[in-house]
Amino acid sequence: MVTALTKMLLRDLWRLRGQLTATALVVACGVASFVAAWSTYQSLLYSQDTYYREFRFAEVFAQLKRAPESLTARIREIPGVAAVQTRVVMTVTLDVPGLAEPATGRLVSVPERHEPMLNDLFLRQGRYVEPDRTDEALASEAFAAANRLQVGDQIGAIINGRWQPLRIVGIALSPEYVYEVGGGAIFPDNRRFGVLWLSRETLGPAFNMTGAFNDVALALAPGASEPEVIDRLDRLLNRYGGLGAYGRNDQISHHFLTDEIAQNRITATYVPAIFLGVAAFLLHMVLSRLVSTRRREIAILKAFGYSNFTVGRHYLKLALAGVAAGALLGTAGGLYLGAQLTDLYQDYYRFPALYYRAGPELIGLAALISAGAAALGALFAVRRAVTLPPAEAMRPEPPARFQTGLLERLGLQRLLPPSARLILRNILRRRWKALLSVLGVALAVGILVVGRFFLDAVNYLIAFQFEFVHRDDVTVVFNNPLSPRARFELQRLPGVQRSEPFRSVPVRLRAGHRTRRLELTGLHDRGELWRLIDRQLKAVALPPEGLVLNATLAQILAVSPGDTLTVEVLEGARPVRRLPVVGLVDELVGLQAYLDIHALNRLLREDAAISGAKLAVDPAAAPQLYAELKRMPAVAGVAVREAMLNSLRELLTQSVIISTVINIVFACVIAFGMVYNGARIALSERGHELASLRVLGFSRREVAVILLGEQAVLTLLAIPLGFLLGYGLCAFLVQRLAGELYRIPLVISGATFLFAVGVVAAAALLSGLLVARRLQHLDLIAVLKAQE
Repeated sequence: MVTALTKMLLRDLWRLRGQLTATALVVACGVASFVAAWSTYQSLLYSQDTYYREFRFAEVFAQLKRAPESLTARIREIPGVAAVQTRVVMTVTLDVPGLAEPATGRLVSVPERHEPMLNDLFLRQGRYVEPDRTDEALASEAFAAANRLQVGDQIGAIINGRWQPLRIVGIALSPEYVYEVGGGAIFPDNRRFGVLWLSRETLGPAFNMTGAFNDVALALAPGASEPEVIDRLDRLLNRYGGLGAYGRNDQISHHFLTDEIAQNRITATYVPAIFLGVAAFLLHMVLSRLVSTRRREIAILKAFGYSNFTVGRHYLKLALAGVAAGALLGTAGGLYLGAQLTDLYQDYYRFPALYYRAGPELIGLAALISAGAAALGALFAVRRAVTLPPAEAMRPEPPARFQTGLLERLGLQRLLPPSARLILRNILRRRWKALLSVLGVALAVGILVVGRFFLDAVNYLIAFQFEFVHRDDVTVVFNNPLSPRARFELQRLPGVQRSEPFRSVPVRLRAGHRTRRLELTGLHDRGELWRLIDRQLKAVALPPEGLVLNATLAQILAVSPGDTLTVEVLEGARPVRRLPVVGLVDELVGLQAYLDIHALNRLLREDAAISGAKLAVDPAAAPQLYAELKRMPAVAGVAVREAMLNSLRELLTQSVIISTVINIVFACVIAFGMVYNGARIALSERGHELASLRVLGFSRREVAVILLGEQAVLTLLAIPLGFLLGYGLCAFLVQRLAGELYRIPLVISGATFLFAVGVVAAAALLSGLLVARRLQHLDLIAVLKAQE
């Protein structure tokens, strides 16, 4: 049996179908963003945990100069060590078919016969290397895919100064290289950097490492103390040129993947919260104003004996009906988007399988959150409905008490046409309603700014890194530090117009109990190809003495200019020095510490030595230069700026831009929902007044100008406030998403503000057209009836 309240609910749903549909779409955007982001987060986390466990990802890593294999037994005796894997790891120059530039390869030794080991390999294609085959290698999947390498293809490598062809017999993955980048890099260039696994019996003799190793990975026993294991391992490896052991959290692939997962969690928390908060505000606007126009119905319901609880439940059902539809649509859309985003991560995070996780608990949580948003939005409106006494509700709402306003006191009303006077008087005399309308549109503008902000941030990050900081065309890194004469030898290569050397050395910086392991870089004070940049994008001169840190590193170490740091050098004679911090620079990528190159040479107690050089190159001669660099035994790696830039753009296109486009679409839907609902609410509130104007002789056009003109004025007032709200939301997200590997800059372009204005203007225009159609059907007869 259909009750009277059910019929009333169905009637209200039909009358408010436009407003509730707009609200449902806003809720759907919030729920879809939550389900998509949270399911992607859970999928990455589950896939990471599964991969690490099944393929025995190590927990402690260390690199060194050379140690005898007999040292392995002493490493196993360290308390807390469960397993040890010693290896030979070398960086070489590769000649890849079809690639003009030289590529960099990291050669990693594996046992001659495949057996369970730390950082085990998953064979995607082909087979394992065979014993006694010195020319066989396994290639990492990212490198092979970027260069279209197949099983059976051949590439060239300079191994210990000798040119050697390598035949690819398999395509493999390792938990150590889920995110595959070269030494010192942050962003991947899979075409020009790859990992190759060769048998220990091949790689050891080639680099004079027979019976020796230069890399070790450890697994820890349950309950073991990682800092204590690292300390004991460092003491064992110091005499063998140890470069400082570190835990899994500092391993580059794991660090970047973990940061990405953490950022997904932040995005899954805050962006949907913003969307659903707007939905709650929208529901509040719709229902609170609906209650004010349903006073007589509420009074009649209570007069017939309906309880406050029953009346309140009726209006809560009205709110939940729109939200339920939005939640269902949003959940379905979120599951689809989440699956697509998870598949997208497979392109640059290499897992044997990415498992999409979206269980019933996630769907239940999405339903609970959307219901909570509905209840929050409807709370005050329902409270107002249930507390309205029947006798008071039976009477019409008392007319507002107006007085002479500022417009009249200044005599400005005579300068305005009648329609403009009505618009301004209504705004000034109904300040709170006008303020709520302005706030609603401002939220729409703010969300649009947030939606497009990440595009601005990415473009600025690329420009900052490759136009202001690194202005070279080619970076060359040597196998070992060389004399400054190598700089002039590079200068004589084809097409080289300028060369600037640098010196890098692994160090551990200490400030009290805070430490960081990184590369200390020595630069020339007047370098033009690698510059230090301040907040005003101006080059900072490197002082002759003292450290210059980037601001993020200084914050982590809790130091500022004038403080002193302990610098522990992790190679050579391993000196320990106390150096002052003399300056800070703003950088968006990584953690960096700088020192004048001559001061660094003195700290290391070495003659002038360089680790590599930045080159400015004539593009016309670049092919000849690349051919020369491929054959230079002293060169360990070459990075081409244009290639890195293209690779970075491709990476960001696949991840950030796709996610941003989704957010922009959601933001546009929300903006339309806010503007449309504001116009419809204004029409329902002022329908009697506008019909009265029609009776008094105002034309349909004049009535439309009065209503839509008021909405236009409120929209114009909301735009500056929306800019402020959008900027504040962007600043909040930047702070929450800041990490050690890269920081999102707080940069919002004029194009983003224009985009927000354009979308809101389009939404206002479309809403105005829809509302203008309804103005043609005003009930003029009802206006002539007396209201008691």
